[in-house]
Amino acid sequence: MNIQSALEEPESRAASERGRTTRDSVVIRFAGDSGDGIQSAGTQFGLEAALGGNDLATFPDFPSEIRAPAGSPGGVSSFQIHFSSREIHTPGDRLDCLVALNPAALTIHLKDLLPGGMLIVDTGAFRSAALKKAGYETDPLQDGSLEAYHVLAIDISTMTRETVASLEDVDVSSKKDALKARNMWVLGLVYWVFGRDRHSTLDWIDKKFAKKPTVRTVNRAAIEAGYAFGATAQLPTDLDLVTVPPAKAEPGLYRTVTGGEAIAYALVAGAHAHGVDPVYCSYPITPASSMLHALAKLGETVGVKTFQAEDEIAAVCAAIGASFAGTLGITGTSGPGMALKGEALGLAVGAELPLVIVNVQRGGPSTGLPTKVEQADLYQAAYGRHGDSPMPVVAISSPADAFDVTLEAIRLAVTFMTPVVVLSDGYIANASEPWRIPKLADLPRSEVKRTIDGHLEPFYRDPETLARPWVKPGMKGGIHRLGGLERKNITGEVSYDADNHQTMTDLRTAKIAGIADHIPEQTVTLGASEGDVAVVSWGSTFGAVTDAVEKMITEGKSVSHIHMTHLVPFPRNLGALLGRFKRIIVPELNTGQLVTMIRAEYLIPAEPLSKVAGQPFHISEIEEAVDKALQEVRS
Repeated sequence: MNIQSALEEPESRAASERGRTTRDSVVIRFAGDSGDGIQSAGTQFGLEAALGGNDLATFPDFPSEIRAPAGSPGGVSSFQIHFSSREIHTPGDRLDCLVALNPAALTIHLKDLLPGGMLIVDTGAFRSAALKKAGYETDPLQDGSLEAYHVLAIDISTMTRETVASLEDVDVSSKKDALKARNMWVLGLVYWVFGRDRHSTLDWIDKKFAKKPTVRTVNRAAIEAGYAFGATAQLPTDLDLVTVPPAKAEPGLYRTVTGGEAIAYALVAGAHAHGVDPVYCSYPITPASSMLHALAKLGETVGVKTFQAEDEIAAVCAAIGASFAGTLGITGTSGPGMALKGEALGLAVGAELPLVIVNVQRGGPSTGLPTKVEQADLYQAAYGRHGDSPMPVVAISSPADAFDVTLEAIRLAVTFMTPVVVLSDGYIANASEPWRIPKLADLPRSEVKRTIDGHLEPFYRDPETLARPWVKPGMKGGIHRLGGLERKNITGEVSYDADNHQTMTDLRTAKIAGIADHIPEQTVTLGASEGDVAVVSWGSTFGAVTDAVEKMITEGKSVSHIHMTHLVPFPRNLGALLGRFKRIIVPELNTGQLVTMIRAEYLIPAEPLSKVAGQPFHISEIEEAVDKALQEVRS
């Protein structure tokens, strides 16, 4: 059998004779230098898994440095994919397969590979200098330290160079340039091992490199060569060829979506559902920049204007100006940018203008860990402004959930005439999962209130919501002034009167507190509505907690999961619901912020489970904490 025939047949004769092992889920991690194209390889594998009908969750992880020293542990980039024939919520705890393109990737990620797991390494990268830079005193491929794994040691570097050298009419004079396709060669091999199709990746290569025919040809050849190697080589007989059947899903049109993309789509769809145009004003900052990229790509053809400001303060002030003008002002940032926006957010609270602020959290404080995940900005979102300046806070639980939560933020902003903080994080922003595309016609629609009962006074209030009218410049009879100084009740004139300041402060506070009457009551996500232990999650801890609690319920344990989306104000029944459980555990990627807010509000002994390692929770970490609590309850 030649390579061409191997590529054209669905399965090679060798694979057909051996058959494939069916699994319900597989976790793969690609790892290598930050210049090895790891993110591209992982993204494409995730896309092929989605097109194959699998449920999936991904976790891109890359260094903070733009270009760390080549071959160093600090420069390792990775991309993890968990794909399954059932519903999943996390990128997985332990790896079934690790692809390590250099020694540094092996030393960083080997600890996560399951015993007996598949380890694919590029032996061509395991030179003495690279081993030393990664901290190895001996070659792990030779010293027996990898005996616990099924090692597929291939000189991928040489294979890639030979593939490129064999191409007719292609001149890649530099070995370094040829090795740029190494990620595609190993991707082709992994496609074969796990029974994935490769044709959408070939289409992607054709489109991405349409104007670079040499690059296109080289990458296509590398994919095909890696795939053919798997199809024709005599792979070890103890190396399982794997297939993962499609997952059952609700009928509809699906696509993979990252959190950043879902937020961008919701900002446009949500604003238009309320009859206003969105104006997105932002300063580039990791990991929030993907929203600006997505919205700029959509452009004014879908009715969104984007503005890249010179700094964070200018961005939020421009967004406030957009809202004053009658459009929906939106700004996106991360923790350091939120700190700079603080005074302007106070202006938006005092002026009572609708504004959506998306904070894609990252490790802190200060510059901190720009590309790592953390949930440490809840205090900042709830309290981080001058004076008494309350505003609603909602949190996203997953990439697909980002669309719905952003719609809710827009509803709150325009209904209650208030800034609203949407909390995302670096994991949600960059990870991807299947998303059922909604029909825009089915989205709830409403018109903003430019007047209230015919009144145009800027601080005349709706008796139900306490929201003022959204009077925009140019409205007949709507001339008014609006600034940072305290405003007189109803008329909005500047006022230094003590009683008026008390009145306005009370009204702003009551308006935000009253939102609790206009949001859903808190429900139990999994399990009974009372019992021994409740695990309370918010944000991206949703996935690990869901999978952990789901497993423990099947084991007959008295544990429930309560996931919160609305963090300010709390749902009106939250205190009563929590009071039905003997123990409350609150896992957070911080040192205990929501747990402190719950303790302060309800005076119950909620317990923190904290992690600030720049990585999401593992399912096993949640299980361990719950088991300990259950043992203490029983004793």
